[in-house]
Order: sequence, then C-alpha cells, then structure tokens
Amino acid sequence: MAASRKQPTGGVEEAAAEDERRILEPGAAPFGNFPHYSRFHPPEQRLRLLPPELLRRLFPRGPETRPILGLDVGCNSGDLSVALYKHFLSLRDGETCSDASRELHFLCCDIDPDLVERAEKECPFPDALTFITLDFMNQRTRKVLLSSFLSQFGRSVFDIGFCMSITMWIHLNHGDHGLWEFLAHLSSLCRYLLVEPQPWKCYRAAARRLRKLGLHDFDHFHSLAIRGDMANQIVQILTQDHGMELVCCFGNTSWDRSLLLFRAKQTTEIHPIPESLIEEGRERNRLTFWRQ
Repeated sequence: MAASRKQPTGGVEEAAAEDERRILEPGAAPFGNFPHYSRFHPPEQRLRLLPPELLRRLFPRGPETRPILGLDVGCNSGDLSVALYKHFLSLRDGETCSDASRELHFLCCDIDPDLVERAEKECPFPDALTFITLDFMNQRTRKVLLSSFLSQFGRSVFDIGFCMSITMWIHLNHGDHGLWEFLAHLSSLCRYLLVEPQPWKCYRAAARRLRKLGLHDFDHFHSLAIRGDMANQIVQILTQDHGMELVCCFGNTSWDRSLLLFRAKQTTEIHPIPESLIEEGRERNRLTFWRQ
C-alpha cells in the first residue's frame, strides 16, 4: 500500500517539474507571458544602463507641480515595473517615500490576468503603480482603460512609455502590420518611449522552442517581411513613420538587447532634448550607428 501511494505522488512531482521546465523554457509562452520572467532576465541588467536621474532630466520640476506619468506595456508580474519606479526615485530596498506617488505614477498592463493579479498583490507602491489586464492590440479596450487613467490627472498622453522586450511578441502574433500599428499607438500616447527590441535571433529561438514543446507555431513567423536587424527596424519605423526621433541608445544588456530612448518631435519643439544625454551618447559612441 505504501508503495502504491508513493508512486502517484512521484508522478505528480515529475509532472509539476515538467510544467515548471516548460514554463521557464524561452518561447513556451506564446505572448511572452512567462510566470517567472525575471529569473532569466533580471531587472538589474536594465537598471545598470539607465541613469537614475533620467526622468528628472527629461521632465524638470517647474512651479506647476504635476506627476510624471509612465505607461509600462507588457509588465508581466511587475518586477521590472517596481524596479524602474524605485530606480528613478532613487529608493533603496524596503524604502518608501511619502511624496513618491505625487511625483511619479505608472500604469502597468499585461495580457495575462494571473500575472497582473500577482503584480497587484506584491506591489510595494499600490498608490503609485496601477496594474491592469489589457490586450494592448484591442483598440476599444485600450482606449477606454488608458483614457480613464489619464483623465484622473487631466492629461491626454503619458510622459514616457516603457516597451521592454515586447516588440517580438507583438510581431509574431500580429504580423508586420501589427508591429507597425503597435508602435503607432505607443508613439501617439507617449512623449518619450524607452524600447528594448528583441533581436532576430530571439524570433528564431522562440519559434524553434515552441515547436520543440509541441505547441502551435506562430502564425506570422514565416511571412514576416520586417526582419534582420530588429533594433534598426524599430528605429526606422518610429522615426520615419511615426514622428519620433532617437535621443540615444543606453547600451546593451548582457542578453544583447539595446535600450533605445525616443522622443516625439512635437515635444522636441517645445522642450529641447537635454544636451547632457546627447553628450553622453557621443562619449560612449552609441549615437553614431543609429544616426547613419
């Protein structure tokens, strides 16, 4: 009897281990909605490239005090959202700031309701970070939810948008036109955009691993015309089609993804780009390639 009870338990444990392996396998989540994304792409790798004072330099405090509004698209379980918030406010682990919610607000969205629920439960700054379930490509829902958030602050656009390793999943699931539309929507909603595009090798790896796991292939992978140097492709779409300009590239993460900062051209006419950012880019020789 003891042996017969132990055998199913082992089977359950093995099944759970297999499920965990599949969950953590890159490409196993067809929308990039990995339950433990930060295990293999920790927030610190992005933060080390971003100046903590970035938002204060982009949006200097004036006599009229109003919070900086950020939009984080594809926030997963919120680990990076929280890390970015703490980084830009220079908050240490466990530290809170009573005035933080008046200075900076994030609206963070993800397509996966389970990840959003986890983000809400674990967020240490519930007054400043709002998490919602949203398929960003659903125009009606997107308009209602984003407008509702912005109206609370009497605003029509966000100050900055974060698009961190999301472009590939939009591209694979919605095709070339879907990627173009996604970037069009983001550029119309945000004065600045911080984008981390996945390189083409990640596309191939995601498709290969999806097939290896016995899951359906991505509908658009083989028909994509936009391919190759995806960072440069994103730059071209945003600058040539959607009225943005590249401010600088902050460098590459250890997994070889660029962090690109864009700015709406109409914003530039009102508030010039901080020269310090441009000079930093020149010193690091990071602007040369992007402006060729």
